[in-house]
Amino acid sequence: MKKINRYSTKTVLWLGVLALAMLAGSCKKNEGYNTEPVSNDKTKPGVITNIKVDNFNGGANITYDLPNSDNILYVLAKYNINDKTARETKSSYYTDTVKVDGFAAVKDYEVTLTVVSRANVSSDPVKVTVHPQTPFYRLIKPTVTITNDFGGVHIEAMNPNRKEVGVILIALDKTTKQLEVADQHYTNTDTIAYSVRGFESEPTQFGVYVTDKFGNLSDTTVVTLTPLFETMLDKSKFSVYRQPSDSEIGYGWNLPYLWDGKTDGYSNGWHTQPGTGKPMQGTFGIGVLTQLSRIKIWERPLEYAFFHGNPKNFTIWGSAKESPADVVLPQSAPGGTVVGDWVNLSNFRYPNPPSGLTPGFTNAADEKFVAAGVDFVFPATAPPVKYLRILVHDTWGKGDVTHLMEVSVYGKPQ
Repeated sequence: MKKINRYSTKTVLWLGVLALAMLAGSCKKNEGYNTEPVSNDKTKPGVITNIKVDNFNGGANITYDLPNSDNILYVLAKYNINDKTARETKSSYYTDTVKVDGFAAVKDYEVTLTVVSRANVSSDPVKVTVHPQTPFYRLIKPTVTITNDFGGVHIEAMNPNRKEVGVILIALDKTTKQLEVADQHYTNTDTIAYSVRGFESEPTQFGVYVTDKFGNLSDTTVVTLTPLFETMLDKSKFSVYRQPSDSEIGYGWNLPYLWDGKTDGYSNGWHTQPGTGKPMQGTFGIGVLTQLSRIKIWERPLEYAFFHGNPKNFTIWGSAKESPADVVLPQSAPGGTVVGDWVNLSNFRYPNPPSGLTPGFTNAADEKFVAAGVDFVFPATAPPVKYLRILVHDTWGKGDVTHLMEVSVYGKPQ
């Protein structure tokens, strides 16, 4: 691996726009009090005294004593967080501390503090030096790994403090011959793990770096990887392989609707019949023996998002037999478990609503997430199969009925 700090002109411009957008909303903080003049007293306020600095990751808290005056409105801190970006923060006269943050590195930074009166008159400036500890985006960067995956790359990193960061993937553009931004993944989760697909199975130069909400950028790790071959299987070759243990069909939502290409929520999907006592499952053939990479699932959207019969925990079982025998599969089994002609390819859990809202009280962002479909990745150790069985263990609505709108299956046909 090698590390660089150089980007294409297009990438630099993109980063500049991103930084300006973030700074527009964060550089001049309004702490909730009126900054318009509210006094006719033009007396120049005194300066703060007894200054103390408490450094933390990427910033510092500066405490002080205010001058003895009833005409003070706030304390203003001005500072540069890197070579390009200036910030300012304010702290009202009700407190004795101002927070300065967003610093890019572990080094001395100068902060200028002034007292501002109710008549908008500033005191003489007082300069103080802060020395922030390692910013979180820099702590996260050494944990980043990038490896080849089906159709692209897989990226992992650790963010134990759950800070808002962006993991940015760049890739060599065949047209510009430059490393261009290929994906932007913004998150505050403690464990970062995701895949970016859509690349050819050929040696490709990739790079990854970490950014924070202040526009700071880590160094970039660049590697050359060859994505594993992946293709979406031809759904015209899918077929129902109904077995005695499969669920009864409810409301005319037959299994073939799972691969008719319709995900809008107004068309039919697959829907089981409630009250039968059977497992919530369906079995179908995928037409060709395939080393599976992932399955993309569209649950029932709109008012059903994260609700009713949409699967929450489920297992995908597979079989390589030409005519696999039916068997009642366990509701709980580790991945790789073999039961009769069937192998547990992987156990999955549908993600929680991105909004963080209680399921059943979702918003437009959650509905957009559902409408886009969700990828569930199979382990590389999963064997090639020709038949799939979806076994739903429980649903968001906690009932005995399940439904889905569509599935797409990806992998490498044998």
